[in-house]
Amino acid sequence: MTCTFIGHRDSPNNIKTVLKSTIIELIDKYSVNEFYVGNHGNFDSEVLSVLKEIAKENPYISYTVVLAYLPQQKKIYEDYSHTIYPDILENTPPKFAKKKRNYWMIENSDFLVCYVNNKLTNAYDYLEKAIKQGKRVINLAQNCQFE
Repeated sequence: MTCTFIGHRDSPNNIKTVLKSTIIELIDKYSVNEFYVGNHGNFDSEVLSVLKEIAKENPYISYTVVLAYLPQQKKIYEDYSHTIYPDILENTPPKFAKKKRNYWMIENSDFLVCYVNNKLTNAYDYLEKAIKQGKRVINLAQNCQFE
């Protein structure tokens, strides 16, 4: 089973605890063992941090940062072993790359964990797409109270 994460760039900093418990529940209850995350904004950074932490304790899970663009600089990441660049993005104009990457992540996942609290955003469009595709969706913005 596979899970994708999508959320607003400006998700709250204290989301880490909720993310960790959600990921652990996905692993334990639903046998999710593969996770996709983007690389733009606070939500993606927090997700990646939690996935790295959990992977140390659970070596049977894998996480992948799905790149929307090929890196232009030599050292954006310390370790590229956990990154992919989907083939479908090769001829995609940069203006559409993130959207196409996010659609690819949703289509290749069973679950979507998101932080979406505004209907007037791209993140909301991805949430709706996942629901229409019959994905299991957990919206942390609706299910959790934050300080």
